Amino acid sequence: MPTPVIGPDENLGRHLRRLLKYPMLDASTEADLVRRWQQQRDRRASEQLVGSYQRLVIKIASQYRAYGLPFADLVSEGNVGLMQAVDRFDVDRGFRLATYAMWWIRAAITDYVVRSSSLVRMVTNEHRKRLFFNLKRLKAKHQPLEDATLGPEAITAIATELGVPEAEVIVMDQRLSHRDVSVNAGFGSDTEAEWQDFLISEGDDQETLVIKADEHDKRRALLNHALQQLDTRERHIIVERKLRDDPVKLSELSNHYGLSRERVRQIEARAIEKLRRFMEAAAGGRPTGGAAPA
Repeated sequence: MPTPVIGPDENLGRHLRRLLKYPMLDASTEADLVRRWQQQRDRRASEQLVGSYQRLVIKIASQYRAYGLPFADLVSEGNVGLMQAVDRFDVDRGFRLATYAMWWIRAAITDYVVRSSSLVRMVTNEHRKRLFFNLKRLKAKHQPLEDATLGPEAITAIATELGVPEAEVIVMDQRLSHRDVSVNAGFGSDTEAEWQDFLISEGDDQETLVIKADEHDKRRALLNHALQQLDTRERHIIVERKLRDDPVKLSELSNHYGLSRERVRQIEARAIEKLRRFMEAAAGGRPTGGAAPA
């Protein structure tokens, strides 16, 4: 199914303006277009549906911008979920496509985020996880002027509020901003001090820190590999229930999949058991298999 996406040479503003030609749909028009696509594979119907719901895709994709991934990629992955929703939507169930599609869009984007190696490497410990999910909000709170670099007062305030080292705040801010700033960079125009002069040692020497970081990376890479052994539904449920900062309720997943809460709980338990067996086998150096059928 064709879908408009952000091209490599097109910015978000131009993309949004291009979407103005797609009107919002009323319920009857939407149902007619869905039937035309599902029954006749009418390309114009699919293009109008996807185009009209690009606003929803962009809105949901915007909620994932803090993960530091290219926004165009987030939108494209959201479109994959939207296309799946249009293909599976049952117009006779009595609700609008948006209600159904938002879950497929989120699932596709979430799956992409989990598969992103840069994200897996980024969130490697509790400090970084806390920063990862809260830095954008706290940065706006303590440094309302959208300065490219966090100032010393904002860094101290954020570190204190989250209970993390100031060095972690600086590193995470750089990663989420796609910036590589040397700790030898000047602290300000009125002083010769450098950032490294204000970073407090946490006790471990550099060799120990490197070993720990490498171990964290290996564990996260193993988890990422383990997640790929699950089928799409199992992986989505595990991500939504176990890997999100704000886990989704069983009832929400139950409504999404049209299953009972107990059935969703069983799928979750089965997926956890698959992950456990995979991790144990990997730790013991034994070969592991792929995803079992649902």
